[in-house]
Amino acid sequence: MLSDEVWRDLRSQGVTRMYSERSVMLRQGSPGTHLLALTSGLAKVVCREPNGAGTWLAFRGPGDLLGEVSVFNGTSRTADVVALTPCAAVVLDAQRFVQFVEERGLVMHLMRQALARMRESDIHRAELQTLPLVVRLVRTLLRLAVLTDQMPGSNPVRLTGLNQEEVAQAIGVTRNAVISGLGELRAVGLVETGRRSIVIRDVEALQRWAAVD
Repeated sequence: MLSDEVWRDLRSQGVTRMYSERSVMLRQGSPGTHLLALTSGLAKVVCREPNGAGTWLAFRGPGDLLGEVSVFNGTSRTADVVALTPCAAVVLDAQRFVQFVEERGLVMHLMRQALARMRESDIHRAELQTLPLVVRLVRTLLRLAVLTDQMPGSNPVRLTGLNQEEVAQAIGVTRNAVISGLGELRAVGLVETGRRSIVIRDVEALQRWAAVD
């Protein structure tokens, strides 16, 4: 992430826009004329197939840049960005953003960020192949807590905007498997669930559950 000072200055380069829950913030196939600096809310990145099916790629939260890749490489966007909760983001003109990056010497920083995201994807793929379902579920919940700026913090942690199908896509299982996994966590008092809501009751216990020897 950018430093607080740089992030503040970057936000001053554009105009804040509000996005309602489930609205498309950036659309796959559109040109990279601008990008977004997400300041509040939770979003997901989804690649749409020609048949209409969607493949989950990532969750994004406050402090993340959205759509910067198409700005830099001059290609159309390769995925949708969808607001899972009400979101606020600063809309940044592509040319103005590139100028800001060059003037501040941020190219290497953004390259490191891109590499970190690639590593994040590699770790996710490895977890899909090696870890039990419940461990993958727990790690995803903890990452969402961090992403929504609720870690470290006190219990409880409330995650909203997600449905069980989206959680299932993120951990590579069926919706029924997620229901079963959440039921297991709920039975031992670690989480509570509601409509598009998961409440972590005991973060430290989940962290212990997520640890794999």
